[in-house]
Amino acid sequence: MLNRLHDQVEGSIDPLGMAAPIVHAQLAWMAHPQELAEHLASLSNDLWRLQLHTWDRLRGIPSEDPISPNADDARFADPVWTERPTWDLIKEWYLAFTHHTQDMLYETPGLSSKERRRAAFWWRKWLNAVAPTNFFWTNPVALRKALETRGESIMRGLQNFLDDMQAGDVRMTSPDDFRVGENLATTPGAVIFRNRLLEVIHYAPTQKRVCTEPVVIVTPWINKFYVLDLVPKKSMIRFLLDQGLDVFITSWKNPDASMRDVGFDDYLLEGVDAIVQVARRFTGAARVHAVGYCIGGTALAMYMAWANRHYGEEAMPVADWTLLTTLVDFHKPGDIEVFIDESSIRYLTEQMARRGYLDGKDMAASFRLLRSNSLIWHYVVHGWLYGEKPPPFDVLYWNMDATRMPYRMHAWYLRELYLDNRLIQPGALSVAGEALDLGEIKQPLYAVAAEDDHIAPWRQTFKVVHHVNGPVRQVLSSSGHILGIVNPVVDPPKRRYWVGPSERNDTADAWRQGVQESAGSWWEDWMGWLKPRAGRLVAARPAATEDFPALVPAPGQYVLER
Repeated sequence: MLNRLHDQVEGSIDPLGMAAPIVHAQLAWMAHPQELAEHLASLSNDLWRLQLHTWDRLRGIPSEDPISPNADDARFADPVWTERPTWDLIKEWYLAFTHHTQDMLYETPGLSSKERRRAAFWWRKWLNAVAPTNFFWTNPVALRKALETRGESIMRGLQNFLDDMQAGDVRMTSPDDFRVGENLATTPGAVIFRNRLLEVIHYAPTQKRVCTEPVVIVTPWINKFYVLDLVPKKSMIRFLLDQGLDVFITSWKNPDASMRDVGFDDYLLEGVDAIVQVARRFTGAARVHAVGYCIGGTALAMYMAWANRHYGEEAMPVADWTLLTTLVDFHKPGDIEVFIDESSIRYLTEQMARRGYLDGKDMAASFRLLRSNSLIWHYVVHGWLYGEKPPPFDVLYWNMDATRMPYRMHAWYLRELYLDNRLIQPGALSVAGEALDLGEIKQPLYAVAAEDDHIAPWRQTFKVVHHVNGPVRQVLSSSGHILGIVNPVVDPPKRRYWVGPSERNDTADAWRQGVQESAGSWWEDWMGWLKPRAGRLVAARPAATEDFPALVPAPGQYVLER
């Protein structure tokens, strides 16, 4: 009977792999009654302490909370959750149940660590959803605001709810607050090349003289390029231009069903290689300095392996490269691992095959689910229960501006990299006619990771040093996947970073212990590494020329496609 249940859950009734890990955990605990009894005894002890705490609070006797929220849990930050006995008890009973359930799942006997993490993840999503803070009658802050505003917060919350339903999403910021090309992505430049997959944007110089060898940035096609060109004070593009660098960037086409059969070979040849060759022809430089962000960086790593074999050492068009929060080893790809197994990939591939693409909203929803309290329930509570409008936030607007991905390319990417992790296996992947071997990459690398990155964990991105043969300078920035990279130089410094060379046999933790922490932005260290390599100074080139006329001004047309 248990085996039949196992087979059912693994099969068609659980295509996304949500129920299977939880059922596996339940079966594992049933098979280990002694360990289960020990955990139940621990739970009974905590419940007894909680009962005494409850009794003391009801009698008005001060009593320290037996269970406290985690340091990053802001749901119970309002003093009412501690000062008022009734709300304190609701909070404490919820936390007791939540913490013990999570601890038990993480310690499930007889399961692999991956299965334990998956079980804990999906159960935590349910526990987050049923938190008392998410419901009007069990949220004292929502009740207080309703009284203080004489019901206006309820009416505003209802309107926010209706607006979200119409938008088909829980909005993190108002779509009316920003316009791409008007108050986002405003750095002057021109689209100087376009094909079916990308527009190449070349930016107008801000200095009279620029380095002769250009910087080419390969952005992720899962999001739009302007995360690197938000408002001017946050724009990495403007920073590079002000440093006297000549900058080209990819703006990827937002594909539709007609592009279902576009594969990764096409993205490499018509995307990465295309912008490299355009930048070389435009500037007359023999080599470029390539930068890749997130999966754009993974594509750049594959291109570097491909180009070293395809062009050979003498004609290699890339002098050095920079990776920003990029995985090449997908053994432990972060929290997204909960979505990666054979049945989930098969189900997703079938769904993409029907439509011809993966809808960007589906991918965005998956990433928001990874941090559901901060990226979903926070906005439900503040918008629907408190009646607050989401504040303007450029990064969140960009995050909601999702793109689609072609069926063939994305199905290949998920299976070959995330599921089978073949990029780090020499010769296991062939792309555009060449077998890939990261060990053939000898060009210097500047690799940036983010300390709190849950999409590309820094200890995993660090492993690039184990697979390439060129010198590597590693950087670890504070903050997460976006703000660790969008990290402008400000005074006083808001963030910090660790930087230093890494060797092939280094571990991430040993490297971090051996390098010094610095206050500020890693952008300054990057310039100290990059600018001396970018050639002599020459007269600045305009955004467009007679040979490469402006097709449209920056930010172009592809970025505006919905």
